[in-house]
Amino acid sequence: MEGLKLLYHTSYQEIRKPDIHFGRKNADFGQGFYLTPEQEFARRWARDREGECIVVNTYALDFRDLRVRRFARDRAWFDYIFQNRRGVDALPEVDVVIGPIANDTLYNTYGIFTSGLLEPEYALRLLQIGPAYEQIAIKTEKAASQLAWQSARILEAKETDVFRRKLEAEEAAYQEALAE
Repeated sequence: MEGLKLLYHTSYQEIRKPDIHFGRKNADFGQGFYLTPEQEFARRWARDREGECIVVNTYALDFRDLRVRRFARDRAWFDYIFQNRRGVDALPEVDVVIGPIANDTLYNTYGIFTSGLLEPEYALRLLQIGPAYEQIAIKTEKAASQLAWQSARILEAKETDVFRRKLEAEEAAYQEALAE
């Protein structure tokens, strides 16, 4: 992957210098700064917090000379997120990881699909239900140094309401498909 790509991150503040060490170590792609190339997706997951503004930060990532691992929704992806959720980074040499977000964390199934309670093939089939949103995890200082903040935009309450309704409809459709 060469060149620049615009990416988005939603927060309660303007983040000009992301900290790749902040946050959970056991997220889908391990510790890092998470972004998405999908502006609407970044807005859709905004959560109101009393007394806080919702800010969508825009960045440009220069992929040149970065070690990138791209995943599809397949067994390699499942194995990777399964390990990361247990705190094991299976790709410590990679600067950037790109792939789909696991829907079990998006739609309140509390990570049961990667809990180890289900057989891996069955869990993978369940994780493949619903839309596939792409996330990009900046995992190294080198990658962070190639991530340039572009702008920040505060979302209006009416915007967050529109995106929240879209999310509610999408989650209802997901839960229906999962039940089938």
